[in-house]
Amino acid sequence: MTLQISATNPEHPALLLELPWHIPLEQWPDEYLVPLPRGISRHVVRYARAGEETVAVKELAERPALREYGLLRTLDRLGIPAVDPLAVVTGRTEADGSPLEPVLITRHLGGSLPYRSMFETTMRPGTVHRLMDALAVLLVRLHLTGFAWGDCSLSNTLFRRDAGAYAAYLVDAETGELHPRLSDGQRGYDIELARVNISGEMLDLEAAGALHPSIDPIAFGLEIEERYRALWTELTRTSVYPAGKHHYMERRIRRLNDLGFDVAEMQISHSDQGDTVTFVPKVVDAGHHQRQLLRLTGMDAEENQARRLLGDLESWMATQHDYAPGDRQGARTEVLAHRWVREIFRPTVRAARDHVPARMDAAELYHELLEHRWHLSEQAQHDIGLDAAVEDYVRKTAAADDGCT
Repeated sequence: MTLQISATNPEHPALLLELPWHIPLEQWPDEYLVPLPRGISRHVVRYARAGEETVAVKELAERPALREYGLLRTLDRLGIPAVDPLAVVTGRTEADGSPLEPVLITRHLGGSLPYRSMFETTMRPGTVHRLMDALAVLLVRLHLTGFAWGDCSLSNTLFRRDAGAYAAYLVDAETGELHPRLSDGQRGYDIELARVNISGEMLDLEAAGALHPSIDPIAFGLEIEERYRALWTELTRTSVYPAGKHHYMERRIRRLNDLGFDVAEMQISHSDQGDTVTFVPKVVDAGHHQRQLLRLTGMDAEENQARRLLGDLESWMATQHDYAPGDRQGARTEVLAHRWVREIFRPTVRAARDHVPARMDAAELYHELLEHRWHLSEQAQHDIGLDAAVEDYVRKTAAADDGCT
């Protein structure tokens, strides 16, 4: 039998040929392995070095290996957080000619950990809840693309953390199925499996003494189902806003924030009736909004400030007839972003600058003005606009200063 390597990149086969494919994966010498924590798997899995890359190698039968490889490539094209598939190796034989199982090779997700490694020291309940939030977001994103996982569990997920932010990544797609659209029954079955699996894994952690005593494994499984359903409803319901009700968009974002999710992307489309708004949330790495604001506008702000400014920028862009939502990352978006800085941000800050403490930077001042507009719009039940908000803000600030003198 001839050794065959099917790879996504022409450079990978040459690097992968250096690995000892004639040896069963469970017996690979330490010189080829990378000592990284592994999750529980029904298959033999090892981390190995291939050139400058660390890869995960999993032994399984040829048909499921090729099928999972194809599914992971599809998820990658769809932009779903999942491990990056590199190759499938078939035709493996031992030195005496005995056949060996094929392997699926994926790129190691840097900075990620299997859930058991994260529980090596007892996690606080709040941290565990954020972990489950990330998994709920991943499930929603999978279901929105028509992917039924079929075996969602903590063991099939990698978690990446950075300064309190978490992202969940699909690792095992062996049982997955991709459809044009999932029915409510298919989604319900996937969530039921997730609930049972997660509660079982939590019970296992409890028995090992690695679970915080305040966490009830059964209730926790039910909670992730509730978090999923709340997020799914908030994301998939269609909202049509009358013209001038832009503060309704912010209300949607705030509801998602109250659910514990951070909105990193927002798609806005126009209709004859008003603005139809849909959201695609994801748990983002620390500094995501800072980097995006800096790239689009050249402005350097704190993360929370950047998140708020980007929300206002996208709402403003939605009112521009020459804005194409499908070209979000294109040059046109950057042109509009600089117009927003020139025509909206700077004039607004200048109008209020003389009436606020000098120590307040421009981004924080604009954030306060957006907050002021939000509260006034909620009271008036229509968007009062930035000019009116600035005028009221300046008047109330001046009155407060006079009261202090």
